[in-house]
Amino acid sequence: RRAMAIARQVLCVCALLSLPHARAEPIRYSVAEEAESGSLVGKLAEDAGLTPAQLSARRARLVSEDGRQHFRLDRGSGRLVVAGRLDREELCGQSATCM
Repeated sequence: RRAMAIARQVLCVCALLSLPHARAEPIRYSVAEEAESGSLVGKLAEDAGLTPAQLSARRARLVSEDGRQHFRLDRGSGRLVVAGRLDREELCGQSATCM
């Protein structure tokens, strides 16, 4: 069971940027359950078609439904990283999909 949980992807992160000169469609990232704190999730600025300076100037921020910050956005580099160890069972219980 543990090996199967590790093989599954834990979280799908969707970045929605409805900004001029940015991509119109959602950007999706997947994160492995055992990802270490500080692990790179994605290059958000680059993937959105923006420079890190443009992302910062637009005051990009992360918002989560549960108020917990599982990820961190480095505005200087435009990178999205894991803020702390992710635990699938804690986040999604026994659900087959976890988003």
